[in-house]
Amino acid sequence: MKQTRRKFDPSFKAKVALEALKERETLQQLAVKYELHPNQISQWKQEFIENSAVVFEGKQAKSPPEADVSELYHKIGKLEMEKEFLKKNLKRFGL
Repeated sequence: MKQTRRKFDPSFKAKVALEALKERETLQQLAVKYELHPNQISQWKQEFIENSAVVFEGKQAKSPPEADVSELYHKIGKLEMEKEFLKKNLKRFGL
């Protein structure tokens, strides 16, 4: 019978990676404790180290690209025209 893959949430991965970084227990001990393979713990630890700089990046307000804004205004105009067309035709047919 095929066994489904387990899925772990990011908080669990971070918890295990931090435990591995503390090095109070060996990878094998952590693997037994959390029922994981030591290679998986090593991989999460490496990902945690690589992406740790993201935490300290400043939260900068990003403005939407100008191309997207003009495209949205174009679409709004088109929808307004369609709405007016439908209103006019509904009046013509008495609905």
